[in-house]
Amino acid sequence: MPFKKPHHTSDKNYITGDDGGKFEIQPRGLNIVWGNDSRYWKIPEQRSAELIQVSWLEVSGVVNLPGVKKYRVEFEVRVKDDGFGWSGTDVLVMAKIGKTGKYTYKVTKLNPGETLNIPKSTDPLEIQVNKQSEDLHFGLYEVWSGKWKGGLEIVRALIKPLT
Repeated sequence: MPFKKPHHTSDKNYITGDDGGKFEIQPRGLNIVWGNDSRYWKIPEQRSAELIQVSWLEVSGVVNLPGVKKYRVEFEVRVKDDGFGWSGTDVLVMAKIGKTGKYTYKVTKLNPGETLNIPKSTDPLEIQVNKQSEDLHFGLYEVWSGKWKGGLEIVRALIKPLT
């Protein structure tokens, strides 16, 4: 029996972008730790990725940004009514330019029954690109609490140019 990798690796066919630098990344276009293990995630072809349960939440991606601009990074998520492990837990959306760049991040809290974009528009995660054609590394993380959590749906990630 061939070995199956436990982590889902980004499929570039699920990343769409335009000339202005706006990107929409569907769940299959993201890297999802434990994403190939059905005990932890369901990642259907065309719908939201559903977290069954993990203690290490790591969902990340990379897109090549076309120009010198400021960009906003956000994830559209839904926490099911029976979602668990989110109370009092910080969830971080992080981004950096290039592999060795310094991360910028925003902290948010999630509650069962919510559908929202994170970070919230009142405190957005914005990152400046100072060179043409730079890779943006971004992700959604909760790896510090050690708590088991579940019931989160990742609808999509969005990268939007601001200037």
